[in-house]
Amino acid sequence: MLQEFGIKKELEDLEKKVENEIEPIFKQIEENCTKNSLKVLQAFQKNEIAEMHFGSTTGYGYGDIGRDTIEKVFSEVLKAEDSLVRGQFISGTHALTVTLFALLRPNDTLLSITGKPYDTLDEVIGIRENASSLKSYGIHFEQIDLVENEFDYSKIEQRLKQGKVKVIEIQRSKGYSVRKSITMEQLQKVISFIKNINKEVIIMIDNCYCEFVTEKEPLEVGADIIVGSLIKNLGGGLAPNGAYVAGKKELIQLVAERLTAPGEGKEVGPTLGINKYILQGLFMAPSVVASSLKTAVFASKMLEELGYKVEPKFDAPRADIVQTICFEDKEKLIKYCQGIQMGSPIDSNSIPMPWDMPGYSDQVIMAAGAFTQGSSIELSCDGPIRPPYIAFMQGGLTYEYGKLGVLKAIQNII
Repeated sequence: MLQEFGIKKELEDLEKKVENEIEPIFKQIEENCTKNSLKVLQAFQKNEIAEMHFGSTTGYGYGDIGRDTIEKVFSEVLKAEDSLVRGQFISGTHALTVTLFALLRPNDTLLSITGKPYDTLDEVIGIRENASSLKSYGIHFEQIDLVENEFDYSKIEQRLKQGKVKVIEIQRSKGYSVRKSITMEQLQKVISFIKNINKEVIIMIDNCYCEFVTEKEPLEVGADIIVGSLIKNLGGGLAPNGAYVAGKKELIQLVAERLTAPGEGKEVGPTLGINKYILQGLFMAPSVVASSLKTAVFASKMLEELGYKVEPKFDAPRADIVQTICFEDKEKLIKYCQGIQMGSPIDSNSIPMPWDMPGYSDQVIMAAGAFTQGSSIELSCDGPIRPPYIAFMQGGLTYEYGKLGVLKAIQNII
């Protein structure tokens, strides 16, 4: 059957060998999936989810019981005082932008302690000039780079003791960098360190790609506010758009009034028929994230066997669903992404090419034959066209589909 799909016997033989070796890792992923599934199920039951919560509103969206209850469910799952879960968020970048503008005021300082944030925030912050950036409003940005994939505690302490830091931003996933993603243990340690120096500073976590990868979420280890996209982990491949922000109640109120309007906040926002998809997506999310992790583990081991540098290694602890493959070759990066597209259910006959994508400083190639445009909980692979030519792969609604996509991509570079 695999040969009918264009996979040669030598690659099929390697696939069988690799699957035997990674079976113990899969069992660990399944155990974590069960714990997170229980967490979600209990949140549904505690909030008495019923068919009436699938209803829809238009216009202002006053009195949308489904929307309000969804936010209670997310708060329960993420251990938050409150949350904002809205289709009005266009993306994770949009949710991060709204949150930053909600929390910061002119002359405030935003400090990133994981180096430069993801490329799409460059113009939001003002790293690249934009008349609508935080910088244009007189908001300052500083960054402290990681040192050998660890927080630079001495520089963090030195900067905090100087004062005037309003928000500390921590991006857990690596973005388009070569660093490792931030584990929950690293996060807990640095949050405790920061709060011992300054209890007032707001710790904001970019949690994109990380939800349900482990048993805990950042709010459980002391973070003040977290942000993520619904076309990533928590949407479970079913949410058609949207994002969430969760955390302390007074901070969520600020974010809500920046998304809508002061005085209106969470009280408005029509759901336009997506309540069921958000609820069902969250219900499926633990299983879908587990499938994405299995796909990543499989890809990591397969490509390592073929001589490529991978991060993380197949048996290393994971903080997110992202798997990177360093090709050190422009054409192989492009061909791998094109192979992922060939192994996709949607637009499999399309050939992705590098292009000048809005929000990025380099050309980017993006493969995503997905049911939802840009969904990265579905199997996708992308990368900036710059040395050392790294592919960033994530997703897989089921492990079986994820594996087939990976095999097709590997066959395309052999």
